[in-house]
Amino acid sequence: MFSLLERTIAFRYLRSPRQEGFVSVIAGFSFIGIALGVATLIIVMAVMNGFRAELYQKLVGMRGHVMIMCGPAQGEWEHALHIAKSHHHVNFAYPVLEKQAVLTVHGQARGIGVLGMRAQDLAQRPSIMNQNLKGNFGEFSGNKIALGARLANALNVDIGQSITLLLPDGTRTPFGSMPKQTNMQVVAIFEIGMHEFDKNMVFLPLETAQQFFSSSNSINHIDLMLDNIQASTRVIRDLQMQLSSGFEIVDWQHSDSQIFQAVQVEKNVMFIILTLIIIIAAFNVISSLIMLVKDKTRDIAILRTMGASKKNILKIFFLTGSSIGIAGTLLGMILGLSFALNIEKIRKFIEKLLGTNLFNAEVYFLSQLPAKIIWEEVFLVALMALFLTFIATFYPAYRASRLDPVEALRL
Repeated sequence: MFSLLERTIAFRYLRSPRQEGFVSVIAGFSFIGIALGVATLIIVMAVMNGFRAELYQKLVGMRGHVMIMCGPAQGEWEHALHIAKSHHHVNFAYPVLEKQAVLTVHGQARGIGVLGMRAQDLAQRPSIMNQNLKGNFGEFSGNKIALGARLANALNVDIGQSITLLLPDGTRTPFGSMPKQTNMQVVAIFEIGMHEFDKNMVFLPLETAQQFFSSSNSINHIDLMLDNIQASTRVIRDLQMQLSSGFEIVDWQHSDSQIFQAVQVEKNVMFIILTLIIIIAAFNVISSLIMLVKDKTRDIAILRTMGASKKNILKIFFLTGSSIGIAGTLLGMILGLSFALNIEKIRKFIEKLLGTNLFNAEVYFLSQLPAKIIWEEVFLVALMALFLTFIATFYPAYRASRLDPVEALRL
């Protein structure tokens, strides 16, 4: 495509002598700008993908792929559970009683969310039964409770200790509502990795929770875990045909849709903003090449008189500019991928160096900075950077090819 002469002259122009050093400086800034733009875009996209994937894993890991909300037909939930379990896409289903209460210990009181679940159902949740679990659910019955790790640390509670669960308006008497309380023994401390759950959530045995909240045999919802998350729409349609109108069925996309939509919008906005870095770098390529063409006017005229065609001149300057884009894009990909693959180590190093917390779990929901590389997006970023650079390079190269050698030699 490019002859040896064209490549030799093009690469020679990339190494301008001292008197043309200003052109080289602009070309260098263009190269750095493209590299930083590509690297930043890859890093941000990887972090946003990782954040979304981690958020999905935590939220769905706690709430299931599909939820059957039990309203007026609460007495029929066992029948609904049986129907849900019989669906061929449902791996397992379990009932959940979800309420609010107050936990008190060591003179401290904390409002918490209570999930009433059966021990055998908790045992099937990988988000709970992970390497961070302290204690076990082998004795999860009666007045036993499991706390989130951040909640346990905040209250200075450990395995085997006794805590008090309080329901402010639990018992009605002739003198009004009286608080209802019961002592619970901590048998497990779990860590999901999501701040809101680890700090504000506790698990009770389902029967204990029903007794404590005077909910008889009722529950709030039935959570379903599917063999294929893409089958959620079909599962909902099938269950709606079999269950009564007293049950509302929603999937994970609707139950936490606002969170996922916000993450997707932020990702799109960041992509547009960071693309501007590459566009600015492409404009620098235009300016540097225009200045190079002006400086090399006599050289172009001499080449034309020696037999070089307009096409040869076009190729020489196009190769000069596109080389900046190709080299910058490759360097940006290497930097971006290296940073994204080691982002958690880099975060810890920077936090240790600066003595500050860059990724506060209370703000960002997660306790670690996630990153997930989607190779299709990496290649899309690289192709976009190359395309913008090639477009920016064409105009100065075209101008160089249209120079009149006679007029150029007179200057």
